Amino acid sequence: MVAAAQQRYLGGDLSMLPSYEDAGTVYRDSAGKQVKPLRFLKRQGWNAVRVRLFVDPQFASKEHQGEGVCQDLDYVIRLSRQVKKAGLALMLDFHYSDTWADPAKQFMPKRWKEAAPETLPDSVYAYTRHCLQRMITAGCVPEMIQVGNEITNGMMWEVGRVNAAGSEGFDVLSRLLKGGVRACREMCPKAKLIIHTEKAGDWTVTKNFYEQMRRYQVDYDIIGLSYYPMWHDRLPVLHNTLDSLAAVFPEKEVMIVETAAYYSHENDRWAKSPDQYSEFYPITTEGQRQFTAELMAELRRHPQVTGVFWWFPEENESGRQVTNYWLNRGLFDNHTGRAKPALYELKW
Repeated sequence: MVAAAQQRYLGGDLSMLPSYEDAGTVYRDSAGKQVKPLRFLKRQGWNAVRVRLFVDPQFASKEHQGEGVCQDLDYVIRLSRQVKKAGLALMLDFHYSDTWADPAKQFMPKRWKEAAPETLPDSVYAYTRHCLQRMITAGCVPEMIQVGNEITNGMMWEVGRVNAAGSEGFDVLSRLLKGGVRACREMCPKAKLIIHTEKAGDWTVTKNFYEQMRRYQVDYDIIGLSYYPMWHDRLPVLHNTLDSLAAVFPEKEVMIVETAAYYSHENDRWAKSPDQYSEFYPITTEGQRQFTAELMAELRRHPQVTGVFWWFPEENESGRQVTNYWLNRGLFDNHTGRAKPALYELKW
């Protein structure tokens, strides 16, 4: 069983922070006072930061680069040094892709497109080991490592694609994951390893995926979930998933490694109407605050949940333009740069 007294992590994926800081973006607290983001967030109780790593993001499409795909190893080391200097724990998120990796897209990195499929587990191992060696040399050893990002449907398609509701493809996926895991265990033996999926609202798929991990003896420590209310149903559904995970996989910690909610759809190219995704919470500042308060209250009920990370909290388009479009799911206002009320609800 997971011990109830384990360290709990509170943080966010701040992968765009250097880009905003390079643009001279000013962050402010709710009263309008200018703050240093990492120092400010630590004062609010944050003790960890998640950072994504792409293989060769220079090969990402211009569209994706305009959405924030730029995190190569040099960028990640620079940000990770800041995180460590601030006294925060580091979660390193390997995407094994040159661009966004999620259930709808898991593109094979350009450098491996012509590789024989049977060589890919060794390629994943060598790449992961190289990255971690660079991180260690730079003095930023991660406390947590994600081996893949939202890999419900596999990764490095088509080779590593799986049927999330069945068993097809998991033999290949497990070999790819084991390549990454082996490098992590060798280079960062104290780090906790995370396998991250994106079906917190679907217990059947979630259960099947982690049962396949057990079947193929994939070595990891933490079940990582994405939970967004607009895509993964209301909080009672998350409650049932978390209770079920504790019953079926009692030896594993669980973390919500991605969560967020909208406060607006302004300058949002993907929104079809101003109230899209308002089934459970209004698309307002108060709706975002209410969601955050209720989410944290829910997570406190589950002792096996040892972490929660907000996705893209640093979004702040109040200064020079950094991204081509706004998401409006961050914890700072895109007009004023002030901390949103939801930020102050994000606490254990």
